[in-house]
Amino acid sequence: MIISMTGFGRGEASENGITATVEIKSLNSRYLDLSIRLPQRLQDKELQVKELVQKTINRGKLNITVYLSESETGEPSIRVDEKKVKGYSRILDNLREAAGISDPISIKDITQFGDVFINEEEDEEVLEKKWEVVEKALSEAVESLLKMRTQEGSQLKNDLVDRIEFIDENLEIITKETSGRAQEARDKLLERINNLIEEDKIDPERLELEVAVLVDKMDVTEEIVRLRSHLKFFIEAVEQPEPAGRRLNFLTQEINRELNTIGSKANNSDIAQYVVKCKEALEQIREQVQNVE
Repeated sequence: MIISMTGFGRGEASENGITATVEIKSLNSRYLDLSIRLPQRLQDKELQVKELVQKTINRGKLNITVYLSESETGEPSIRVDEKKVKGYSRILDNLREAAGISDPISIKDITQFGDVFINEEEDEEVLEKKWEVVEKALSEAVESLLKMRTQEGSQLKNDLVDRIEFIDENLEIITKETSGRAQEARDKLLERINNLIEEDKIDPERLELEVAVLVDKMDVTEEIVRLRSHLKFFIEAVEQPEPAGRRLNFLTQEINRELNTIGSKANNSDIAQYVVKCKEALEQIREQVQNVE
């Protein structure tokens, strides 16, 4: 299955007055490259974000931005630490008795201790609730991104298969053009040599060997066989469920190598035209493959 590396995903989740929105933009990259922007108080969750994304995405440069907002309730974002209030009350009572002071303890006395109030923004329980909402939004954003990348990947697959089939069609023509060409070249070489040199001065076995070497240098049968194999493997890679970007890139290089060899060995203007057509299609394939995960 072909999956594109470009796409966009957005997810949103709300719970207990907390709303999280996650946006992911994905571009081409040789590896998985994550750039993450989190709210200040959730900076320590960057590793969890990476782990969640890496479960489903293998390649691409991803820009992940997390937005967090809370509904306005009019309530202050602090609460009382009851344990500390009771503790300070006991201490003040003991101090009052020891000092012989009869005045009762007032709220003002207790609030002199600043840590009797807990800023909910600093509270780990509240932060964990916020992270849970962010996690849900992130999962939704990743799913949205994968959906878009898969849709684009389907279009990429159709385009790649069409171009590979175009190369295969031209290769069929090249095969027909080169069929019997080796024997024809051998016969012409022997005829020309025999016309130039008297037969009694020629070692027939040595002549056959030299001609065979020259003809072999013109024969493209092996290159055609290897090229057909590469085209077959390319189609198989496109159809497999695993990410195929790296394998397709390698096969593209191998296809190009065989086409270059066929073009240089054939030494024929008609065949060269078909090779050029194949290389034009291959160049378009190469560009498309750069966008495959």
